[in-house]
Amino acid sequence: MRYRTLGSSNLKVSEISLGSWLTYAGGIGMDRVRACTDAAFDAGITFFDTANVYGRGAAESAWGEILSGRPRDSYVLATKVWGQMSDDPADRGLSPAQIGRQIDASLRRLRTDHIDLYQAHRNDPDVPMEDTLEALAGVVASRKARCLGFSEWTPEQIRTGVEIAGPELFCSSQPQYSMLWRAPEAEVFPLCTEYGISHIVWSPLAQGVLTGKYRPGQAYPEDSRFASDAMNMNEHLVIRDGVLEAVERLAPVAAAAGLTLPELALAWVLRRPEVASAIIGASRREQVFANAKAAGIELGEDVLAAIDSALGDAPVRGQQLAIYATDGIKRR
Repeated sequence: MRYRTLGSSNLKVSEISLGSWLTYAGGIGMDRVRACTDAAFDAGITFFDTANVYGRGAAESAWGEILSGRPRDSYVLATKVWGQMSDDPADRGLSPAQIGRQIDASLRRLRTDHIDLYQAHRNDPDVPMEDTLEALAGVVASRKARCLGFSEWTPEQIRTGVEIAGPELFCSSQPQYSMLWRAPEAEVFPLCTEYGISHIVWSPLAQGVLTGKYRPGQAYPEDSRFASDAMNMNEHLVIRDGVLEAVERLAPVAAAAGLTLPELALAWVLRRPEVASAIIGASRREQVFANAKAAGIELGEDVLAAIDSALGDAPVRGQQLAIYATDGIKRR
């Protein structure tokens, strides 16, 4: 495993990190959550990313139980705030009151006295950004978090945040990024580089599509994400016309490089110096070990050219698309 510095912070994060969306929020049993977490440590993964809204606290509670048995300085822990936490529609967002409640609730569930990286899961257009940023800065001032980040903010939202609070407030951005979803390259990557903000990217395997397990014209594997009604919310964004055929053309590229498809896809993401870590999801120990092997792989220009040739026009490029972001910015 290799490690990179997160933005302007003093946090060192593993190039491959373990996430907990869906799987550790009740998708798999606690015994498998523990097995995957232990495998991560065995593979050198020390960076763990979750959110308060994953299972409405279930994912945080699972890791609170598991990680509390390890020395606190042996891992870097990230969580997020924004999503709806109860049946009350008002129990969400980035108001100072909500941030105050949710940081304390996350700390209780995670069984720790501080979060290493506390992230705004999305922007909140109903709360003045000045109020949100002051509340987040207060979380750091109270030593409940070491540094701050945001997820899926649009370029306009990032610029506004920096205009209000300065670039030193945030050390990380968490966008979706993969061979098939390259939208952040247009504006978000260069903008954050200007501000000294690193990226922790989610869905680097395009929700499993870049593992090669989904085949053109064939039914989805029964144990796969897109075979589950509860987990296929983004199928239309990932499995677009021609995508599975394009991924099949990647297989010989990976083989020629002596790599598996997941190794090729993760190494492609990590080729960018702006990317500090790529978040993987795993439901089995062997998946953790297989993905961790991508750390440190260097792809030559010939391999990168072969990837682009194989994928053709399948990737989403151009301007950052606010599919996962909330529109609008509120100012005082």
